[in-house]
Amino acid sequence: MTRPVDREDPDRLYIVTGGRSRVDESSIDSVSLIVSECDPTPGMQSEHVKILRMCTSPTAVVEIAAELRLPVSVVKILVCDLLDTGRITARHPSTTAVPARANSKTRLPEPAVLKQVLVGLEKL
Repeated sequence: MTRPVDREDPDRLYIVTGGRSRVDESSIDSVSLIVSECDPTPGMQSEHVKILRMCTSPTAVVEIAAELRLPVSVVKILVCDLLDTGRITARHPSTTAVPARANSKTRLPEPAVLKQVLVGLEKL
């Protein structure tokens, strides 16, 4: 019987990231939405393949990390690899287009309302 791979195994994480430990934080964050722009190609790293297959619809970096069972910092490095080669696109949810409506009064909720919702959720 083989033992499951420990997600915190430093040797495995070193291999997956090619020894890199940091990424430019301004390009990607935990809630950035990732979308595949192409199919995987033969010879790609298995984690890159999984990300491309997983992101046929917009998927947050944290969701990818949870699915791959890898730390978010490692997934950010892998996502940046794919972003640098043009295999994915990434956008922050705040930059996604808000649907245009006939009514020009479409606004985001007030911060006070969001804070009340957060307090209510914490009480659950």
